Amino acid sequence: MWKEKFTEYLRYEKNYSSQTEISYLIDLTQFEDFVVEETGSFNPSEIDSDIVRIWMSRLMEQGMKPSSVNRKLSSLKTFFNFLERKELIGKNPVKLVSGLKTSKRLPVFVNNRDMTRILDSPDNYSDDFTGCRDRFLIELLYVTGMRRAEVISLKDSDIDFSSSSLKVTGKGNKQRFIPFSDDTKNKILKYIEVRDKEIKNKSPFLIVKENGEPLSPVQVYNIIRNHLNDIPTLSKRSPHVIRHSFATEMMNNGAEINAVKELLGHVSLSSTEIYTHVTFEEMKKTYQKAHPRAKK
Repeated sequence: MWKEKFTEYLRYEKNYSSQTEISYLIDLTQFEDFVVEETGSFNPSEIDSDIVRIWMSRLMEQGMKPSSVNRKLSSLKTFFNFLERKELIGKNPVKLVSGLKTSKRLPVFVNNRDMTRILDSPDNYSDDFTGCRDRFLIELLYVTGMRRAEVISLKDSDIDFSSSSLKVTGKGNKQRFIPFSDDTKNKILKYIEVRDKEIKNKSPFLIVKENGEPLSPVQVYNIIRNHLNDIPTLSKRSPHVIRHSFATEMMNNGAEINAVKELLGHVSLSSTEIYTHVTFEEMKKTYQKAHPRAKK
C-alpha cells in the first residue's frame, strides 16, 4: 500500500519523472528487504535511525561508493518525509542521519577545440538524415547545455524564432528559456527542412528517429558516446559531458555564475559552483605551462 501512495506522491506532487520513480522504488525495496531480513518485518513506524545506519554500513561493506549510498539515503529521506507529512509515522528516523563524506570530482568536459573538430569534420557524419540529425543534436546540446531528457522532450512549438529562445522543461516540470544565436537559428531551420523532407510521419518533437518518434534516452547516449570516442583522453562519454562542456566554456569566457545557473536550470547555486573549480584548474594548467618560472 505504501508503495502505491508514495509513487502517487512522487508523480503528482513532486512531478518526478518515471525513471526517478523507478530509482526511488528500487532503493526503498532494497531497504525493505534488508529490514525484513534483520527484524522479520517492515513497519515504517517502528524503524529507527540505528537500522538506517546499519544498512548504510552494510552497503559500504558490499563495496558501494559513498556517493551511491548517499543517493539511496536521499530516497529514504524523501520517503520518510512523505510519511511524516501524511502523519503516517510519529517520528522521522532519518532526520538525524547524515550522509557519508565524499570527495568532489571535477566534471569531465570537452574543450572547445575538440568540440569544434567533432562538429565540423565532414567525415564524422553520414550524408543521410541520421547524420544530419546526429550532428545537429550534438551542436544543440553544446550551445544550450540542456540535459538529455530535456532535448528529447523538446518540441517545435518550444522554439521562438522571433526572440531566438527555446522553452525548456526541466526537472520537476520547471520551465526556463535558453537564448540561441543567429548561427544556431539557421542550423535549427536547416535541420527542420531536412527532417520534414525525409520523415513522412509528422511529430511534435524536434529531434526524431526515422519513423518520426522521439529518440530514446539510450539512443541519445549512444550517439554522443560514439562521437566522443574520438577523444581518447576522456574518462566519460555521455550527454552530460557536453552539458559540462557548455558550462565550463561559459565560465571560462567570463559568464556570471548566476547566469550559468539559470541557463543550466540548477535550483541551487552550489550545483553550479563546481565549474568555478574547473576553470581554476584550467587556469593553473595554463600558468604552469606558460610561465617560465612556474615549475621552479
